Amino acid sequence: MSGSLVLAVESSCDETGVALVADGRRILASVVASQVALHAPTGGIVPEVAARAHLRWIVPTLAEAWSDAGVSWSDVDAVAVTSGPGLAGSLLVGINFAKALAYVHELPLVGVNHLEGHLYAAWLEDATDPAREEPELPALALIVSGGHTFLSVTRRGLRHEHLGGTVDDAAGEAFDKVGRLLGLPYPGGPAIARAAESAVRHEVRFPRAWLPGTDDFSFSGLKTAALRVVAEARTVAGIDLADRETPLPGPVVAELAWGFQDAVVDVLATKTIRAAERVGAATIVLGGGVAANTALRARLAGEAEALGIPFVVPAPDLCTDNGAMIGAAGARRFTAGERAGLDLDARPTWPLGAP
Repeated sequence: MSGSLVLAVESSCDETGVALVADGRRILASVVASQVALHAPTGGIVPEVAARAHLRWIVPTLAEAWSDAGVSWSDVDAVAVTSGPGLAGSLLVGINFAKALAYVHELPLVGVNHLEGHLYAAWLEDATDPAREEPELPALALIVSGGHTFLSVTRRGLRHEHLGGTVDDAAGEAFDKVGRLLGLPYPGGPAIARAAESAVRHEVRFPRAWLPGTDDFSFSGLKTAALRVVAEARTVAGIDLADRETPLPGPVVAELAWGFQDAVVDVLATKTIRAAERVGAATIVLGGGVAANTALRARLAGEAEALGIPFVVPAPDLCTDNGAMIGAAGARRFTAGERAGLDLDARPTWPLGAP
């Protein structure tokens, strides 16, 4: 890994990220142009709108990252770019941009799996803990975001075994939908977490889908339960079910938000710890946008500590989509000798561990 400087581009969904990462760990610059405000009115991501926003922001994002890093093109060893999974239009913007950079500056191009990026975000240096060592293998990873929820184990570098994943909806997607039911702003995950913090009674309990004997997850039933519970709460509050404008009282929203979040965190943490014990994990890694959830971080940290297994989770800004995580994974792929040609194409569906 020593000596590599990678310029990385991320555009798989609704965040335009460009970063420069040295040695697969040290972030020289990482700039993200967020589209949260753009998609808030629709309560979710509109793919065509997202792709056009990437076109608008990718050059300014590169310019800012370049200014922050203070390096020249002669210092760069490779260009890495997310080539999947993700939204096809969004991916194509980043891929074609990275191809142009690699071609003009005669640099190797490396295609990176977005999910592997979330995993290797845990290998990036932490400014709050500069002495932190790289996670020890085998590493059991829980990657949980708006589009993905799965468990994998990495026994050797760049070799990942998929253990199980969601059979229907991802946890982040469930947060967004239930957030809308509760009248909370988009994105739903952070909004539900904030609302849950003010809950007092902690008596609301939502169902858990355990799927015994598997490492899989399911959140569609939980969303259905939330729909029913919210409807009941509106009836109790004297709000007509056809009335979409009148919000539930704040304390009721807080209790429901807490109950829903508790159900998601309980399943994610319990199944992760069980899998870690079974595979003999030396480290537990948490990644993906939902990894920024403080309740999930705290629950996993506590249970991992009780077992004596180190727990590693990136800083919150490295859990959401960013270029630095693609640089971390891309540097490892580059060092391993991997190269992509200028015929690199988008792979909207690309499970972690697939060739």
